[in-house]
Amino acid sequence: MNTITTTNFNFPGQKSVYHGKVREVYNINDELLVMVATDRLSAFDVVMPKGIPYKGQILNQIATRFMQLTQDIVPNWLIATPDPNVAVGHLCQPFKVEMVIRGYLSGHAAREYALGKRVLCGVTMPEGLKENDKFPTPIITPSTKADNGEHDEDISREDILAKGIVSEEDYIVLEQYTRALFQRGTEIAASRGLILVDTKYEFGKTKDGKIVLIDEIHTPDSSRYFYAEGYQERQDKGEDQKQLSKEFVRRWLIENGFQGKEGQQIPDMTDEYIESVSERYIELFENILGEPFVKADISNINERIEKNVLAFLNK
Repeated sequence: MNTITTTNFNFPGQKSVYHGKVREVYNINDELLVMVATDRLSAFDVVMPKGIPYKGQILNQIATRFMQLTQDIVPNWLIATPDPNVAVGHLCQPFKVEMVIRGYLSGHAAREYALGKRVLCGVTMPEGLKENDKFPTPIITPSTKADNGEHDEDISREDILAKGIVSEEDYIVLEQYTRALFQRGTEIAASRGLILVDTKYEFGKTKDGKIVLIDEIHTPDSSRYFYAEGYQERQDKGEDQKQLSKEFVRRWLIENGFQGKEGQQIPDMTDEYIESVSERYIELFENILGEPFVKADISNINERIEKNVLAFLNK
């Protein structure tokens, strides 16, 4: 199946292009950013050799929908979505931290807790919890934003302020926005029969100094969801939770001997496995947004994107 794993556009007014793990970001006249969500799959900070059909469209459409559903509580960078894989927004100076917020003891927090740690990013976690238990109140556990493919690192609020990574005045706003977004995301998830377990947000500043939400929000790549039905029963029995996130890919890679460590080989992803991952992402889309996924025409994705973006820029 056709996928988009790399782009090489040259748009009018283009100043530069940044190739991230999944998204490619074109700077137009130091005013706009054209963000293309590719079909690349990243796990353990490693990009897999094959793309996943429709993954870019799914991530872009979930993220832009949640931007629209939260713009009344937190301003964001988004201006338009001229193509299923593309978001266009205001050029921002990103903060060099990711605001991670956790409602439950899962993933990285659970792994740290299992090692006996009770403080994560300067936040104390209560005694007596087991994996996937709910925290009394959600905790914010920021990480540094790695520049060049390095792993993001945990960091405390105190260190962020002490190192001058973010001013205290701005950081207070980031915390307020993070909690407000997580609360809204939790409410929307609950209306779909889901639990928003944890997620991360990225913020930037516009030219006029306004703090806005940028990048993705509440997608399966940036967030972990559980099915609400049967959650407590599974917890009581000590069973794994039924997840809606990219975790299923990570687990498959671990089972096949890959965790992104030096010397490890990425296991071969057969066409059948690739198709199953694509179907799982479509399932995620339909559960998270509560509507059917409409597949875009992928006969020539690069051509389609270029045509749609040019039509928008020339308006």
